[in-house]
Amino acid sequence: MSDGRAAARAIDALRRGWPIAVDGLALLAVETADEERLAAFDPGGEADLLISAGRATTLKLSNQLAAADPDQPVLVARAPWLDLRGAVALADPQLDLATPLKGPYRTLPPPPAATAALRLARIAGLLPAFFVGGSGAEVDVAASDIDAHEDACQLRLAVRARLPVEFAEDAEIVAFRSPDSADEHVALLIGQPNGGPPLVRLHSECLTGDVLGSLKCDCGPQLQAAIRAIAAEGWGILLYLRQEGRGIGLINKLRAYQLQDQGFDTVDANTRLGFAVDARDFRVAGRMLELLGQRAVRLLTNNPEKVAGLESAGVAVVERVPHQLPPNPHNARYLLTKRDRTGHQL
Repeated sequence: MSDGRAAARAIDALRRGWPIAVDGLALLAVETADEERLAAFDPGGEADLLISAGRATTLKLSNQLAAADPDQPVLVARAPWLDLRGAVALADPQLDLATPLKGPYRTLPPPPAATAALRLARIAGLLPAFFVGGSGAEVDVAASDIDAHEDACQLRLAVRARLPVEFAEDAEIVAFRSPDSADEHVALLIGQPNGGPPLVRLHSECLTGDVLGSLKCDCGPQLQAAIRAIAAEGWGILLYLRQEGRGIGLINKLRAYQLQDQGFDTVDANTRLGFAVDARDFRVAGRMLELLGQRAVRLLTNNPEKVAGLESAGVAVVERVPHQLPPNPHNARYLLTKRDRTGHQL
């Protein structure tokens, strides 16, 4: 039987720099390793390096066909010059301009558990890179345990309370959580049900935009405009999803910002880091709406993936309502990238 708690323990171990195993495959995360831990995990210096196809293509270790699915695993054979410092340089694109790669590198067929291991790294908010094949795993987790950890059906309604907010004084906040995940998603119910489908906005957490007022994206203004739009309708729901950085986490999102400063757009920055263009799971939103008793919605979005994600989760989107805001000099390129490369209908 799958156990999402095992995945939570593995995530904790990874972030502490401890080795784990996925389906028996021993792994040490490159990002949180140090020389002492690597020597204990792999005293013979024989552990190969697992990275993603997105990162491998950047390093010219994979072909363009593999790059079409940047989440796929690529195994790099261990070489005498591939020590911890070299592995960090292979894993972290922030170092590309400062660290010349020694090479040459040879790729091997990845083990069956490799895909699940890279997914676990993303959930943990770490770079998708591991030393593979050592010993001393603190936690052994199955790929099915990782599936259970991300199972939206585990989400439960935890608490609800009245919460007047700016632009919408008649509002109620509802919090949801899963027994196996630290993420706590919330819904803001604005106004009163009127018998029709609510106007719904799916808003993914953005600390930099929502809290700090970042001008690099349009998240903060979108959040405020959504609350105003729902309040004007008289009935609707804002779902605030804890999926920072399109699902790659805050630290990796800030790494992507650094790559954007080097000239890469948001899509290329994510893939250079080794992640999918968009790793969010909108089944969570579907589950939240199900728990709120809403099976049909009017969706406030420019993103067709949100429409498809909700409908695949069993929620009927009876209308897509555009959600457009003017650009600023700092986010104009970002908005064009969303239009031209991710299909947003601006």
